[in-house]
Amino acid sequence: MIDVRPVANTVGKLVVALGVSMLLPMAVDFWHGDPHWQSFLQAAALTSLIGLMVTISTRGADMALTLEQAFLLTTSLWLVVPLFGALPFMLGAPNVGFTDAYFESMSGLTTTGTTAFPHLDGLPKGTNLWRAFLNWAGGLGIIVVAMIFLPVMKVGGMQFFRSEGFDTLGKILPRAFDIASEMTGVYIGLTAACAIVFILLGMTGFDAIVHAMSATSTGGFSSYDASIGHYGGASEYASALFMILGSIPFIRMVQLVRGQPMPMWRDVQIRAYLRWIFYAVAIVWLYRVFWLGAAHPADVLRETTFNIISTISGTGLATADVASWGHFPFVILIIVGLIGGCTGSTSCSVKVFRYLVLLQAVRAQLRRMHSPNRVFPLRLEGRPLEEDVVASVMAFFTLFMLTFGVLIVALALTGLHPRTAVTAAWTAIANIGPVWGPEVSSNGAINQFPASSKWLMIAGMYTGRLELLSVLVLLLPRFWRV
Repeated sequence: MIDVRPVANTVGKLVVALGVSMLLPMAVDFWHGDPHWQSFLQAAALTSLIGLMVTISTRGADMALTLEQAFLLTTSLWLVVPLFGALPFMLGAPNVGFTDAYFESMSGLTTTGTTAFPHLDGLPKGTNLWRAFLNWAGGLGIIVVAMIFLPVMKVGGMQFFRSEGFDTLGKILPRAFDIASEMTGVYIGLTAACAIVFILLGMTGFDAIVHAMSATSTGGFSSYDASIGHYGGASEYASALFMILGSIPFIRMVQLVRGQPMPMWRDVQIRAYLRWIFYAVAIVWLYRVFWLGAAHPADVLRETTFNIISTISGTGLATADVASWGHFPFVILIIVGLIGGCTGSTSCSVKVFRYLVLLQAVRAQLRRMHSPNRVFPLRLEGRPLEEDVVASVMAFFTLFMLTFGVLIVALALTGLHPRTAVTAAWTAIANIGPVWGPEVSSNGAINQFPASSKWLMIAGMYTGRLELLSVLVLLLPRFWRV
């Protein structure tokens, strides 16, 4: 059997850290004279106590993780931490039940950004700050997982990036601390810069912090029902910039801070990502201006740029009802959402790297059909693509699309409108944020969905965020026979 003590010890420590972090929104509510601060205090005490008990009871365990323990740690974190993150929503405002509270917490920590709360404007400041913090913490967590654990576990072709992470699984936690510290520093700096820019553009200090956490984590939670459209204008371009920065590989930003700019410039993922954003914005803008005859081309460009970047990065902040743009732009948005950002970032979905591998594989296959006796080696960024990387990417892509289809059918069977079922499955499995359909509230909330639909979306968000394969491997009986 797998020794779960190292896994439980790490999870316990992170639960303690989560409990301590609840003191920040508690302080905000206390400062504003909102009695809701007592709910955060209760949640913080309970969370910290349970986390501390688990940590103490597993003290002394060997912290060198095996491959099985690495899988178990990665998957258990995104099940357990949202459980405690949901406590403030149940003990205090908005006083929802477990399903809605867990949905909100899971949506935050997976940086999906879909909300179950229909009236964000009326929530205490502490609650909105906690929602933004869940986004921010989840974004940082997935960067660490993507750069340290997934390459070792060879999930979805991530072994291609192993040389940039860690080569020795047995030393994964001690060595993880070094790179996690650097990425955390860059992440904090990026968030602070975003908040300062928002303040300079006219946001209040509180709103600037909330939306900076949301933009840099590509999470999407806002403190307003109108999302960042509450401010609009130049803040849309500023948000777009930081959403892009949050969706490019953080290892490149660490290298940039170290004084090594060339790796970022040469990264084929980043170049393809920016190029595809440009194509999508240009196509939709031209269609809206020249085909639909939309007035004020400059405003249309700003609105189009922001919402496409918000979608492809998986942020989900909104300034417009994109469903009203017409069928063609809506299809483009669905497509870019299924692309996602870069590997090793806070972004979501299939990711640019896997599409580049798929394009290389298709190109090579077409060449083989023309010249069957020639050898066409696959390369990316000047490095050879090993067969196991290509096979892993193919398996991930197939499983992603299959899961997407199954989730659509399952959501439709719960009674949701077909359009709602499609966009709900899309936003959950790709961790994007917005849902469109007659059951969706005016602020984009899914509070009117049946409980069964919400739990299906929770499952979709969870498996999608953890790259599907790392979750499904736990279902194999042989996994537990060690």
